[in-house]
Amino acid sequence: MAEREPVVSIRDVSKTYATGFEALKHVDLDIHRGEIFALLGPNGAGKTTLISIVCGIVNASSGTVLAAGHDIVREFRAARSLIGLVPQELSTDTFESVWSTLRFSRGLFGKPPDDKHLERVLRDLSLWDKKDAKIMTLSGGMKRRVLIAKALAHEPQILFLDEPTAGVDVELRHDMWEMVRRLREQGTTIILTTHYIEEAEEMADRIGVIRRGELIVVEDKRTLMRKLGSKQLAIQLQAPLDGIPQGLSDLPLTLSEDGHSLVYTFDTQADDTGIAPLLRRLHEQGIDFKDLHSSETSLEDIFVSLVRTPA
Repeated sequence: MAEREPVVSIRDVSKTYATGFEALKHVDLDIHRGEIFALLGPNGAGKTTLISIVCGIVNASSGTVLAAGHDIVREFRAARSLIGLVPQELSTDTFESVWSTLRFSRGLFGKPPDDKHLERVLRDLSLWDKKDAKIMTLSGGMKRRVLIAKALAHEPQILFLDEPTAGVDVELRHDMWEMVRRLREQGTTIILTTHYIEEAEEMADRIGVIRRGELIVVEDKRTLMRKLGSKQLAIQLQAPLDGIPQGLSDLPLTLSEDGHSLVYTFDTQADDTGIAPLLRRLHEQGIDFKDLHSSETSLEDIFVSLVRTPA
């Protein structure tokens, strides 16, 4: 099967600021049409810088970026008209009404008035009853919804969400997840940066991990979790052990500090987990157990291991 067409194509993009700080180092990335791509990384890793370059807010020191085939520098008007950005900051037109700021945002991109589209956007974001309210009177969560509505006002094909649910309550976060899924179903490509790893685990089709300006992993979410994930079997012992017996030393076992449990780590991709032979060998060693509990590596575990591992 041929690989899907990239809607955003980033080639050898670097960014060095006047201070000498190298925010991005030779980033290559293709983002496919109609996918949800999550960009993860610790604070200062370069996530916002990369998004800002694609959106034309920051100039790259080197490299090229294409948005739906348009070079973001040479054809900036065409490229920018295809992109919507929901920034981290709640910088909105404080004294304007929700409706007027949406109409203004749409007009900035040269789009003809379309009140039906703007009404759909506001209804999808549960903002229709606030359309005449001044933005300054809205709660923080509602202001963030207005930012999303502004980004959608000109019907972008590519939507960047930079920490979209930072500081909002759990209910609103789930509402936003549903809205993002609907947008994807309508053909919009979503690029998401987030500190909430469960958000990426819940929503993303693919994951990219950026560390110190370098893109260290780009992988399908399920493939990433299959490749880097592992399962563990915790064995609660009837009697504590002083150490792992010699007869079990060849197995991937660790003993808890109090000696009351053994943890067996096994490969999720392997045909044979080795659990049945392990239990037989425990019996042969005269080790009795009272409980078994299995757990699987989460995306958060994988992310932490990636960003902490030395280059």
